[in-house]
Amino acid sequence: MHSPHPAEERERLLLQPQDSPPPSPSMNPKDHSLQRLQSLTAPYRVYKQRWFGLLQLVLLNIVVSWDWLTFSAVSKTTSEYFEVSETAVNWLSTAFMFAFVTVSPLVIKFLHLGPKPAIVASSVLLFTGNWVRYIGARSPMSRKFKVVMFGQILTGLAQPFVLAAPTRFSDLWFSEKGRISATAVASLANPFGGALAQLIGPMWATEPSDIPNLVLWVSLISTVACLPSFFLSPHPPTPSSSSSSLPKTPITQSLRILLHTPTFYFILLPFATYVASFNAFSSLLNQILYPYAYTESDAGITGALLIAVGLVAAAISSPILDRTKAYLLAIKLLVPIIAASYLAFIWAPATRSLATPFTIAAILGAASFSLMPVALEYLVEATWPASPEVGSTICWTGGQLFGGLFIVIMNALKGAEGEPEGSMKRALVFQAVVCIAVVPAPLVIGLWRFKVGRRRGRWEYEHGRESGA
Repeated sequence: MHSPHPAEERERLLLQPQDSPPPSPSMNPKDHSLQRLQSLTAPYRVYKQRWFGLLQLVLLNIVVSWDWLTFSAVSKTTSEYFEVSETAVNWLSTAFMFAFVTVSPLVIKFLHLGPKPAIVASSVLLFTGNWVRYIGARSPMSRKFKVVMFGQILTGLAQPFVLAAPTRFSDLWFSEKGRISATAVASLANPFGGALAQLIGPMWATEPSDIPNLVLWVSLISTVACLPSFFLSPHPPTPSSSSSSLPKTPITQSLRILLHTPTFYFILLPFATYVASFNAFSSLLNQILYPYAYTESDAGITGALLIAVGLVAAAISSPILDRTKAYLLAIKLLVPIIAASYLAFIWAPATRSLATPFTIAAILGAASFSLMPVALEYLVEATWPASPEVGSTICWTGGQLFGGLFIVIMNALKGAEGEPEGSMKRALVFQAVVCIAVVPAPLVIGLWRFKVGRRRGRWEYEHGRESGA
C-alpha cells in the first residue's frame, strides 16, 4: 500500500465529518474511538491559570527583546565604552538574530511537547546570558566585548522559545473567542521590550562609563522575570476547545502539510520580510537618524512611538478580528500600508524635524503591530491541522534570518553622495524596495488556485462542533 500524498492526506483530514476529529496517524482504531467519544462529551472551558501563563510569556518576551536592543539603543556610547566600531556593536544585534535560526529545530520540538518546556528553556538561557553579559561589561580585561557577545548569543538562543510560543499557548489554553487577542498580547510584548530598551537605555547610559550599570539593571529585571516560569501549569485540566482536545499532528506531517499549502508561502514571505525590516529598522534607528543631527534620545523616542502606537492599534484591532474573523481582509489592507511607510521614511531623516519621523514611525508601528498577530493566527487557520508551533517557528525564523542579513547589508550601504557622513539613505532605499516587492504575495490569496475557504480550518471545525453540525 502506498503512502498518501501530503496534499491528499490534508484534504482527507479536513473534509471528514465535523463530528469526527482528525485522528493522529499513529493512533489505533480503539484509541481513536475513545478520543472521539471524549471529544464529543468533553466540557470545554477555559481556566484562570491561562492568565498567569500569558503574563509569563509577556514578561519573557519583554526582557528578551530588551536584551536584544540593550546596546543598539546606545550604539555610539557602547562603541566608546568597549572601544569598538559601531559596526561591531551592530553585530550584537545580528548575532542575536542568527542565534535564533540555529536553535529553531529544537524550538519546534520543545513547543510540540507544550509551551512550558519552551518557556523554562528560555528562562534558563536568559538568566545565564544576562549575567554573562554583565561579567563581560564589568571585566577589566581587553577581550570583554567578546564575553558580552557570548552572553548576547545566549540571550538570542532564548528568544525563539518564547517568541514562537504564543500561537501554541493560545491554542492550548484559549477558546476561539480569545485566541487572536492572546496571541497579540504575548507576541507584541516582544517589541514592547524593544521600546523600553530604546526609551530607557539612553536615559540610563548617558556616558560610556554607565554601560555596566545599564547591563546590571537589565540583568536584574530579567532574573525577576524568569523565576515564575518554573511554576507554570503545563496544560489545562480539561481542553479549552474541541480542536485543542485533539492530539497534535506530528512535526514531520505538519511540515508536509505546510509545504503543500500555497497560502503558507504567501504569508511566510511578507511576514518574514516585515519582521526582518522591523528588526533592522529598530536596531539601526539611532544610526539612521544620528547623521542628521538627531540625538540618541530623539531616536529612542521615535522607536518608542513606533511601538507604543503599534500596541494601541493592536489592542483595538485584535478583539475586533477575534469577533469578525476577517483575517485575510486585514492582511490585505495592512501590507501595503507597511510598505508605503518604509518608502516614506527614506526622506524622513533629511527633514531634520521631529514631526516627520515621529508621524511615519507611528503609522508604521500601527500597521505592523496589527498585522503580526492576525498573520500568525490566519496561518494556523489556513494550515490546520498542522501543529501551530511549526508554521509559527518557521515564520519567525525567516524573519530573524532576513533581519540579520538586512542589518549586514544596510550597514554596508552607509554613505550616500550629497548626504551627511554616515547617512543610511541608500540602506533605507534597499529596505523600502524589498518591502514593496513582497506586497503582491498576500494579495493573490483567494484568487485563482489560491482560493481559501474551500477547506475547513480550525475555526470552522470548532464552529461546526459547537453548533452541532
